[in-house]
Amino acid sequence: MRIFIALDLDQAIRERIEKFLGGVREFAADARWVRPESLHLTLKFCGEKPPSAIEQIKSSLAKVQGTAMALRFRGYGFFPTPKSARVFWVGIEAGPELPQLAAGIDEALLAMRIPKEEHGFSPHLTLARAGKSGALRRPASDSMNVKFDRLREKLAAMPQPEFGTMTAREFFLYESKLSRGGSEYTKLERFPLL
Repeated sequence: MRIFIALDLDQAIRERIEKFLGGVREFAADARWVRPESLHLTLKFCGEKPPSAIEQIKSSLAKVQGTAMALRFRGYGFFPTPKSARVFWVGIEAGPELPQLAAGIDEALLAMRIPKEEHGFSPHLTLARAGKSGALRRPASDSMNVKFDRLREKLAAMPQPEFGTMTAREFFLYESKLSRGGSEYTKLERFPLL
């Protein structure tokens, strides 16, 4: 089973992002766009795990202590850089509770031999990926990724988008199933944030 841990979005935020996507998607039509119903804030990607490990993972996650937190969704950006973009994302502003939760999950799953993240936690919502073109396989450079070139130009002329604020009161263990229409996510377990 392919699993990850994430926060879900309030419906109002999801709808605002969906409306924004409707206005910009055409400027990067060749990119692989995330379906609005699939948007989530990933806290930890675990990868492929046998079904027999899921109960132990749930047990480890149940011990993670986190508090409810405010999340503000605004702005956008590109990874790794705007000039060599492979991912288009929405920014997330939060207090220290969010990286503390991600670190707590990382620590709890270490006992399951799920390695800690190598990079610092960078909260964002992935909206689109460049896809599997030759541009994606080339090492990152200052050359423009043509999939996002037009999108970057259009966005530069617009004000920074604001999608709203929500309070995260729970996180979830998800299963991800790959399909022709994109990944499908199923919530396996809910964990409250007090």
